[in-house]
Amino acid sequence: MRQRIGYVIQEGGLFPHLSVIGNLGLLARHIGWDHAHICQRATELAELTHLSTDLFERFPAELSGGQRQRVALMRALMLNPDALLLDEPLGALDPIVRYELQDDLRDIFQRLGKSVVLVTHDLSEAAFFADRLVLLHNGQVLQDGSLGDFRRHPADAFVEQFVQARRELPDARS
Repeated sequence: MRQRIGYVIQEGGLFPHLSVIGNLGLLARHIGWDHAHICQRATELAELTHLSTDLFERFPAELSGGQRQRVALMRALMLNPDALLLDEPLGALDPIVRYELQDDLRDIFQRLGKSVVLVTHDLSEAAFFADRLVLLHNGQVLQDGSLGDFRRHPADAFVEQFVQARRELPDARS
């Protein structure tokens, strides 16, 4: 089961004592892939995620936050899983890197055609990635549907509050 689901957590969850290629090949080595096969797949994924292969020998502490998340996504995709589970994968990134990675991730998800479950507290981000949203509260599904459904027909007061709880930038006043 573990080999059929790729998993990415907030901040990537990379092992600090392993290089990029070491992190990427961890599960692949465990199931018997040789180094050449690991490097070939890593190179394919680097192209997909726009990560330079020059970074393969670096360690996580030597990478930017965006690069670490790309490596974490590559690790999740290494065994070509049926589905991806991403738990707040962009939450710890600055707004510019987050914006760029959102575009890249959406393109990657569409290109791969895999089932993706993305956990986020950011409703705008959820709506950017998916047409179908599921809002959970205290372990219960409160509403399942489109962003339009959430806006027009909130299931309860919590859903309505969640949809409305977005802070806009203040007006520029000099």
